[in-house]
Amino acid sequence: MTASKPSTDRSPGSATSWPLIHAERAALAADLAELSDDRWETPSLCAGLTVREVLAHLTAGASLNPVRWMAGVIRCRFDFDKQVAVRLAEQLGASPAETHERFRKAVPSTTKPPLPVVAMLGETIVHGEDIRRPLGIKRDYPIDVVTRVAEYYRASDLVVVAKGRIGGLRLVANDGPFRTGSGALVSGTTLALTMAMTGRRACLDDLEGDGVELLRERCAAS
Repeated sequence: MTASKPSTDRSPGSATSWPLIHAERAALAADLAELSDDRWETPSLCAGLTVREVLAHLTAGASLNPVRWMAGVIRCRFDFDKQVAVRLAEQLGASPAETHERFRKAVPSTTKPPLPVVAMLGETIVHGEDIRRPLGIKRDYPIDVVTRVAEYYRASDLVVVAKGRIGGLRLVANDGPFRTGSGALVSGTTLALTMAMTGRRACLDDLEGDGVELLRERCAAS
């Protein structure tokens, strides 16, 4: 796949989000370049998906414009989970090397489904961690980038329930300016808070405060 035409999204921050998305995709592609075939089958933080399948999902997201996305939704009879599975399978390829190469070629893409550009940045960061954390790969994300993603998720239930998950809780980052909500405290790194907002239970142990157990219950119920 080649780079697409520039996005027509005019939402706040869209123009500055694409370079960040491309940088994060490139970093993830580099981190996975030398991964052995057996490690591609490692379970990701996405329930039921391997790290290879999550990478294929990211490629699919970078390959679907609104027209193709809607056509797929209609073909799948508005079963959004089925649509995701179908598009993932399209991008998986015959081998881990092909999965990786397809993603690498998608790095500069500005194609996207009908979502805000910042949602694509969120997908790239969160799914990047879904892949990296089980593999033991560490990335020092720029704090301003992760803060932008956290600010998006705190106010959105689009694609993934996040705003609803943190209702009645006060989230405070200990490594940056992110703050939101009121109520029982949940504190930790901006990345850990972001991952918890999106339901990643594996990241709850990185958090502290009286609100962590309630957040854990909500993640378990989702």
